[in-house]
Amino acid sequence: MGITDANNMGAAMAPAAADTLTAHFKDTGFSPSDYDLIVTGDLGMLGKELLCRLMKENGIDISPYYDDCGCMIYDFERQDKHCGASGCGCSATVFGSHLFSLMQSEKIKKLLFMPTGALMSPLSCQQGDSISGIAHAVRIEMS
Repeated sequence: MGITDANNMGAAMAPAAADTLTAHFKDTGFSPSDYDLIVTGDLGMLGKELLCRLMKENGIDISPYYDDCGCMIYDFERQDKHCGASGCGCSATVFGSHLFSLMQSEKIKKLLFMPTGALMSPLSCQQGDSISGIAHAVRIEMS
């Protein structure tokens, strides 16, 4: 999408997340309602909103089932955190603590876990190249 600002990772990664989700639903026949929760990490608030908009443009509303690990770490009403967490650590942190506990207690039985990342280097940013995003989805079910 032509994002060149290294301070706007959510916007750089959201298109990759949308592409991965759209392909997942098309390839598997699943829909957002087949999951108790769909999570990305870390798009932050801006990227989260952008992903929901991109998915709606693809004819898929994920908003009732979706959250972002970068947003789940903070209490946005009490903490001045603007967009969210930082980097790949938030996916591991939220999954290893909060989400896994919810799955063990069977509050969540079907989870689509989709960490996101950016493929960039300082040199490519300095040259004004757009930042490529990446996302991979893992379906996790408790039986």
